Amino acid sequence: MKTLLIIISILLIAIVLLQSGKAEGASSIISGGNDDLFKNRKERGGELFITYLTAILGCAFLILCIIL
Repeated sequence: MKTLLIIISILLIAIVLLQSGKAEGASSIISGGNDDLFKNRKERGGELFITYLTAILGCAFLILCIIL
């Protein structure tokens, strides 16, 4: 059970690092340049898959932590 938790942890770290930054230009938010702060960005293709996979791995990690 602990090895499964380690595997999910490593996969979760890797998949989070693969995600594109949704807060691109964080310095513009701090400095007040928020022209496109609430811009509606729609995820497609691989980005949508990575988002779903992140949610699934996160839920699996949470459930395993509660069980252990």
